[in-house]
Amino acid sequence: MYKSSRSESPLDPQNKKTRLLIVGECDVRLWSLDPAERHRRLFAQVGVNMSGSHPHEDGGTIVAIRADYLISPDLVVALATRSNTVLTTPGGDVAVAANVTSENLGIVLESLRSERIKSESEIILGLDFLGPNALSSKYDSKLRKRATPFVLSYRNTPLDELEIKTFGAAYKGATDFVTKWFWPKPARIVTRWAAARGMSPNNVTTASLTFMLLALWLFAEGHFLSALPVAWAMTFLDTVDGKLARVTVTSSLWGNIYDHGIDLIHPPFWWYGWYVGVLPMTSPAVASLVSPAIWVILVGYVLGRLLEGLFELTFKIETHIWQPIDYFFRTITARRNSNLAILTVACIFQRPDIGFLCVAVWTILSLSFHAIRLLQATLIHLQGGHIESWLNPGARD
Repeated sequence: MYKSSRSESPLDPQNKKTRLLIVGECDVRLWSLDPAERHRRLFAQVGVNMSGSHPHEDGGTIVAIRADYLISPDLVVALATRSNTVLTTPGGDVAVAANVTSENLGIVLESLRSERIKSESEIILGLDFLGPNALSSKYDSKLRKRATPFVLSYRNTPLDELEIKTFGAAYKGATDFVTKWFWPKPARIVTRWAAARGMSPNNVTTASLTFMLLALWLFAEGHFLSALPVAWAMTFLDTVDGKLARVTVTSSLWGNIYDHGIDLIHPPFWWYGWYVGVLPMTSPAVASLVSPAIWVILVGYVLGRLLEGLFELTFKIETHIWQPIDYFFRTITARRNSNLAILTVACIFQRPDIGFLCVAVWTILSLSFHAIRLLQATLIHLQGGHIESWLNPGARD
């Protein structure tokens, strides 16, 4: 993501006079949101609010953006933090947005309202005309991935392509294999359906909480074949709520706490519920292994989270994005969806008890991997090396 050379952030007090001006109109609705409202919400997240009726008189700087163009969230941040800049289409022939002083606003508005930047004589002294790749990097630290910044015309781009671009921009890079490869297409359909009906992300999170509790009860009762579809439905909605929040620009502090709190807390309860349900139906020989297995799984979950937190606290990046092997291992590490996949396969073969033991073994292996990676990173750091994400083009080897 673009880093300004200035020390201020869009939320700094000295940057409070930056105001937003939307140029023109557009009636295309994406995720049931009109372009002007999307711009308003995105820029409000970085402290740039709508200007008054006389933007020339507001003082400070103005972020002006065409209503008929969609820009990626990373460009919003970059534009808000870099003054004297004009964002153009990739070819550099159309001015899409600008961050300028009120003194330069008039002539910049002429460029924004034109279909093309006609000649070099129109390039204003002191302004940088930059395409999306020049204004923002391809590294998204927040969503743990590489992502190409985009500028798209609402009028000339099919709605389905706009949906795919914005939904992809809302998706995390480092995640489990189910979320990464199985959920995107159905999640986009359900996200569109939810947005069209005005559902909030918290509504979806509440539905996922309901499924989580129902699955827990079914696990504890030993109704595994009934519980698994409910559990998978919960994990699916857990994907939808975050995507709905990002594509409709309705993320909130409470929503993040609500969603991530459930994500963090519920897995050990599920595994304990499975233990309660499976213990009465297993043989004495296997039962003698199932009882210690629950401790391995529960303690392993806590230790795994602590290792991840320690890595991030020490090196300021998540362990899953350090190097390609960490990025890959995140897809299969002993987290909820990977464990649930193991248990699902075991139930297909009518051995939920063996599946439970497999989860315990996989927990030990995953924990060992993350402990070794933390040790390796620590040794590199002590030798003067830099622990940076391989996804960041500027990272040092």
